Amino acid sequence: MPRCDWATDTNPLMTHYHDYEWGVPTTDERETFELLTLESMQAGLSWQTILNKRTNFRRAFDNFDVDKVAAYDDRDVERLRADAGIVRNRLKINAAINNARVIQAWHSDGRTLNAWLWHYVDNHPIVHRYATQAELPAQTALAERVSKDLKQAGFRFVGPTIIQSFLEALGILDDHMAGCTINHLSE
Repeated sequence: MPRCDWATDTNPLMTHYHDYEWGVPTTDERETFELLTLESMQAGLSWQTILNKRTNFRRAFDNFDVDKVAAYDDRDVERLRADAGIVRNRLKINAAINNARVIQAWHSDGRTLNAWLWHYVDNHPIVHRYATQAELPAQTALAERVSKDLKQAGFRFVGPTIIQSFLEALGILDDHMAGCTINHLSE
């Protein structure tokens, strides 16, 4: 089956992620926090590396339960830094904890990260069908705006390139290639 160039048949995790998750609209807050954290962890690494460690990340970060991660302290940071099954970058780990705390505060105010993100597109995914992978932008004006707003809200490790990938992962941007047979909007 023709897929986007990056979703090779040689890595079942990449293929499964492409076919069943990437670009599928989600409004699940736990899943959104997981994807934000994984996208932040991926900075400077390959997505395949992150997918290969995803089970370990879920275990290490209490299945991305926002309240549990928001309660992490210095001992938890050291525990995570010692976990060879995840990315052990202190800045990225601290960003995940910080971001959980920001989301937790939003929840206390009756707000969700999902509602906030989806308002940028009036709750309708933006669909692009690029002819080649080379045409797919590393960041867009939308990603730049969301990144800036997230930073102003207190989030960390949310640069526009990370946010571009994050918006694609959430299905806010549906950037499957023109020749890809996956079309989540018709499912």
